Amino acid sequence: MKDKASGQKILEIQVRGKRGVGYCKSTSGAVFPFERMVTRNKPKPTDKLFPVDHKKQFNGILDKIGLKLDREGNRRTLYSLRHSYISFRLLEGADIYQVAKNCRTSVEMIEKHYAVHLKNRLDAAAINVRKARPKQPKAETLDLFEN
Repeated sequence: MKDKASGQKILEIQVRGKRGVGYCKSTSGAVFPFERMVTRNKPKPTDKLFPVDHKKQFNGILDKIGLKLDREGNRRTLYSLRHSYISFRLLEGADIYQVAKNCRTSVEMIEKHYAVHLKNRLDAAAINVRKARPKQPKAETLDLFEN
């Protein structure tokens, strides 16, 4: 679909989670890989995007390319992609409320678990922004002492 606000081609994805079925919107960068998968696999509309266990696939890829552990020795998981997505959106200046809504989580959860890593990257210009006040019409002065 074409996003009305940006004019970019994006995916609108139906997701199932703890709170039932919902929708989220992809970045434009997800469109080409998705189109390649559709061309390659020719799925029916009801087919799963990843028909085999996607966690095992992801872990297998990380093991094969030697990226299962990060530089601190922590294990990367499929959930790491969610963390990266949220962090990148915030670093690029996205509205935290919109990111939370798209990821089907709360602003509080993002602040507690994701934005904590970004505390040294606050943009003072974005924080201290002031909207221009609408100009007030000049009041007409009345001469009360006119004869």
